[in-house]
Amino acid sequence: MAISVSAVSVRDAKGSERSLGEWSGTVLLIVNVASRCGFTRQYAGLQQLQETYGSKGLAVLGFPCNDFGAQEPGSLPEIQQFCSTTYGASFELFDKVHATGAKTEPYSTLTQAEPAGDVAWNFEKFLIGKDGTVLARFKSNVEPDSAELTGAIEAALAA
Repeated sequence: MAISVSAVSVRDAKGSERSLGEWSGTVLLIVNVASRCGFTRQYAGLQQLQETYGSKGLAVLGFPCNDFGAQEPGSLPEIQQFCSTTYGASFELFDKVHATGAKTEPYSTLTQAEPAGDVAWNFEKFLIGKDGTVLARFKSNVEPDSAELTGAIEAALAA
């Protein structure tokens, strides 16, 4: 069964509730991010994906998460400053979330999609189709510029 995130409500960086349905017609890459992780350098690759595919209909959405090794302890303004200054990241960051345990959205919905189960670590990626359905899930070690991920993004954009 396809899982859709279109009705999922999340909290943006300003604390406002937003529906992921606002991005209907857009391919989404939803990533739980952290500033002090071995994978933090992926911010640069995620920004490159946004620059390469943004005009074609991709939006990278980052959800800061402190669930794994307490690697995202900062406040949202600190996280935004770090990402922007260190990696030139300008893709949208949302309020901090829980991706494991007592999960918060979008993860309480995303982790029901096959392969179902908790997020294992920071920088796990969920690819969402234009219709809001979860198309694929990529573990943390799948780099943003990997052929596996860019191929899936290109296929989703072409669909």
